[in-house]
Amino acid sequence: MSTRAAGSADALRGRTVLITGGTGSFGQAATARLLDSDCEQIRVFSRDEWKQDAMRRRLPDERLRFYLGDVRDRDSVDSVMRGVDLVFHAAALKQVPSCEFFPMQAVMTNVVGGNHVIESAVRFGAERVICLSTDKAAYPVNAMGMTKGLLEKVAQAKARILEPGQTVVATVRYGNVLGSRGSVVPLFVDQLRRLEPLTITLPGMTRFLLPLGSAIDLVMYALSHSVPGDLFVRKAPACTIQDLADALRLIFDTRVPDKVIGIRHGEKLYETLATREEMVRAEDLGQYYRVPMDDRDLNYGLYFSEGSGQPDAPEDYTSHNTRRLGRDEVAQLLSCLPEVRDQLPVTAQRVAG
Repeated sequence: MSTRAAGSADALRGRTVLITGGTGSFGQAATARLLDSDCEQIRVFSRDEWKQDAMRRRLPDERLRFYLGDVRDRDSVDSVMRGVDLVFHAAALKQVPSCEFFPMQAVMTNVVGGNHVIESAVRFGAERVICLSTDKAAYPVNAMGMTKGLLEKVAQAKARILEPGQTVVATVRYGNVLGSRGSVVPLFVDQLRRLEPLTITLPGMTRFLLPLGSAIDLVMYALSHSVPGDLFVRKAPACTIQDLADALRLIFDTRVPDKVIGIRHGEKLYETLATREEMVRAEDLGQYYRVPMDDRDLNYGLYFSEGSGQPDAPEDYTSHNTRRLGRDEVAQLLSCLPEVRDQLPVTAQRVAG
């Protein structure tokens, strides 16, 4: 067993784990991972009763418990938090266009709901809370990113005032998870199967590419290594939207055309995982960056008179300057995704494998 795996196993042994938004893409995959560990109980908390029932049927394990509720409702959060040791806070509104049109809904779920989870965890003595954030929280231009950025600030503000020995509150930030609900890969696969044009925003737009398993690895790493207020960033390769579309055409052996639709509400040409201000104090851990909390207090002289004395970082860490995958490399990565392989004919599955 690797040191990383051993650390995660030790952190989970005998623990009760709560996953908010537990019926989402991350929650379902994390639940499956946790069932392979020695944790005592896994609590899945969400407002989707249909998905809970489907999970209950698919994962018949006595350690699994389902709780219906909403992070916006503090009472329902408190009811599930009693006796919890570790919290993975994944509940969120994640669709960029939807959050643009209904920003207060994003505030209520992503900010107020996140605060409910953190405060409840502290009240009932949970050991750790790991909040899931997104690349869109760095230099945000859309409501989803802004609310996720505020969640990060809420987590750090709480971490700043807690005493040693109280709940450790930390955050992880990662880019697009391949095949997750609402991502572009399932959309393109559906369009390919229908022989419809692939709706490309802009061919040169870049996005980080991260398998779901790697996102879970990041959360497990933070679980074992975080100190109060930490932000962990998962390094990831990226590709252009054009290469992503071309890779899927290669996998499905089809020549359906593109349809360029332009940038949608709240989108960027590229995404930032860590800002230059964060990179100034970031620690390079190989697969991850650890960004410690800015623990300055309200001594304004430190801000305006003394300053930090640190030089500017050379650049942000973005999907434009990370390692860029070409079409064939993207195709190899996508071929490993169940969401892609399950849609291929049997003969094509053999080729992809």
